Order: sequence, then structure tokens, then C-alpha cells
Amino acid sequence: MSNPSLSGPSMNIVDPDPRALLIELFHVAVATAQPARVLADFLPANRTQSALVIGAGKAACSMVSCLEQHWPGPLRGLVVTAYGHSEPLQRIEVIEAGHPVPDAMSERAAKRILALVASLGADDLVICLISGGGSSLLALPAPGISLADKQDINRALLKSGATIDEINRVRKHLSAIKGGRLGLACTPARLLTLAISDVPGDDPATIASGPTAADPSTSSEALSILQKYRLPIPSAITAWLKNPVSETPKPGDSRLCNNDYRIIASARHSLEAAARQAQQAGFNTLLLGDDISGESRDVAREHAALALAIAKGSGPVSPPCIILSGGETTVTVRGDGKGGRNGEYLLALANSLRGTPGIYALAADTDGIDGAGDNAGAVLTPDTWQRARERSWDISKELENNNCYPLFRDLEDLLITGPTRTNVNDFRAILILPHTTN
Repeated sequence: MSNPSLSGPSMNIVDPDPRALLIELFHVAVATAQPARVLADFLPANRTQSALVIGAGKAACSMVSCLEQHWPGPLRGLVVTAYGHSEPLQRIEVIEAGHPVPDAMSERAAKRILALVASLGADDLVICLISGGGSSLLALPAPGISLADKQDINRALLKSGATIDEINRVRKHLSAIKGGRLGLACTPARLLTLAISDVPGDDPATIASGPTAADPSTSSEALSILQKYRLPIPSAITAWLKNPVSETPKPGDSRLCNNDYRIIASARHSLEAAARQAQQAGFNTLLLGDDISGESRDVAREHAALALAIAKGSGPVSPPCIILSGGETTVTVRGDGKGGRNGEYLLALANSLRGTPGIYALAADTDGIDGAGDNAGAVLTPDTWQRARERSWDISKELENNNCYPLFRDLEDLLITGPTRTNVNDFRAILILPHTTN
């Protein structure tokens, strides 16, 4: 489906186009998190000095591009981004690597970045650009652990229903570069980390598994997480996690005292911008938070109950209104279908609403990729349930099979944007128009 321009007039409640309005709000959220809008404000005053630039994430190239425009001094360095997310840079090299599962290029990029920061002095400046996806893109297994072992554990965790915080606790303790280890490698140089947060709570130790941030989690916690989800654990990983050497640098570690960490964009800022846009268009807004987590289908059921209450006049706001939320839900894979957590959320929402008139929704990942598909997410309309039945889709069965992508593709309701080159996690909006129930 096509994407409306954000430069035109806002929608209004006299004759709203629900699809266009929801897509407009999504693009407002994405635009708010673009490095071109925010990064320059966080740079040091002295921009004539020489700087070594490193980084990882889906927004790596857009962050570097902005840095190059606002830094007249000498720059050199290397960043890594996901396949299909690179763009031409003037002074910094870029490598593409695997996401959400690391590959050989992820390992190569990590080794090269560690080599770049080796032997720096106290007068050197390192600028580290971090964004969502960086954990997979910057992957160097800890001693004794193979890349294949890390890949297998990563795949298993992604299907297990583990939270992003749990996944990152494991990743950090199986890595030779994450969990603050890259920060240690930069010592004694001055280190400035600029990060776009894609995690609930905006915790530096969790964003991209915190390569430059002190890590409060422990190796024993990482092992407990693998055991909690009953994942097969290679003996090399068990042995490493039980080795005291596997521990990451903790908060207060003096070796990280020369580090400055700044979050330049987050889900909260993007959701607030979308809320302002909706209010200007004449809609009441309800912001549920930027840190929603849990199973996608469970969150959808809760949001459906809230939407139905509002439609009946017993909710915290009155129609016409828009419910906004962000964060990162999870999917415990039970079937063999195709899709991502935002599509699953919408499928579960449809299963609960069952065609209730006047309720529309959009759920999409701000990086432009929901799961491993080519779509950012999808749009739900009041007639989704009926149109699906007419095309012989059983939404309940497809939900159990985790098969959201083919259904929304068949209904021509996928939201396809391509890589946005930023990432502040999921964006969800539910639009409720007046007189939706009898």
C-alpha cells in the first residue's frame, strides 16, 4: 500500500481516512527518530578535532551520514549495518552483516572494530554510534565458543518467547565485545556513545547488548535464562558461563570512567510526536506507554478489551480517539507460519474484535522490518475479519500457526516501507471512531 506524504495537511475528523491517518502517524514517529533531526544536538562543541568512528545497528549509516555533515574535523573508522540498510558514506567505511542471526560478516566486523580501537591514547576521541540490531551485527564469540554455537542459541532464544532483556543478557555473556567489553577496549581514550534506543526503558546496558556500557547482569543469570526456556546448551557455553572470566564489567568500574553515553532518540519521543499529530487532527489520545512487553497475542487481547470499552463509552477516553503504545512484544513460536510480532499482534487483535465497526489499527516496527519479512507491519480495518473469511482464511487457526504475513498480504494490508534507517522499536495505534456499537 502507498504511504501518504507527511508534508501535506493533517487529517481531520470531519471526513477521516482511517488508513491514511494511521500510516501518517507511523511516519511521524519514524521521522522523529531520524538521526538527521536529532544527532547534531548531542555532538561536542569542538568538532574540529580528529575522531575515530565505530558503531553498529540498522541506523548506523544514517547516523554516520549526519555526523559527517556536522563534523568538519578529520574522521576515520568503520560501522556495521544490516544487509540492505547501507548507504554511501564520505569518510567512514561500512560493512553489512546478518540480522537477526549473526553471520561471518558480523564476526569480521567485530574483529576489525576491536583492532581499530587497540592502542589508543588518552588524547584520542572515539565516537560510537549504536542502534537497534547492533547486538547481532557486532558478534564475536567469547573464547572457546564457536559462531555456530552463538547462532544456534540466538535462533532458539528468538523462538522461545524470551524478552529482549533476557536475550541480551545471554548475548552479552557469550561475547568478546558486548556487555561493556568494547568500552574497555577503547580505554584510555575518551569515548562518546550516541545511541538510538530500541528497548523498553532505554537502558544503555540493553541497547545492542551494551557494547560500551557497564553491565549489571551476571553470567549465572545468563545460564539460568537458557535453563528457564529449556534450550539445548552446548558444553562449551556451559563451561564458559561457569568460568569467572566470563563476567562483564560492572557499574562503577573505573576503567569505564572516561565514557559518555547519550541517548539521542527513543520510543517515548516518537510516540509523543504521534500523539501531538493526532491531537492536532482533532482526536483524543491515550498513550499506554513506550515499554509494553509480553506475548504479542496477550497484549493484543488487553488492547482489544480497552478499545471495546472505549467504543461502548466506558473507557478512559471518548471517541474519536487514538490509543498509542510502543515497546517490544515477544512471540513464542508454536507453528510454522511466517510473520513478525506486529503482524501477530494485529492477528490476535482481529481475533478479539471480530469486525467491531469503527475500530482500526496499525502495528509496525519503526525499522521497517517486522520479523524476517519485507514489511514493517500491517493495517487492521473493521472488515478484516469478514474479508479474511471470504478468502477462506480462519484467523484463529492462522494465529495458532503464527501465520500473519500471508493473510495480510492476501488482504493487501501489509505496510511496506523498506528500511527506515532508524529504530525505536514497535509502534502501535488503535483508532476508534464514534458510534461503533449498537
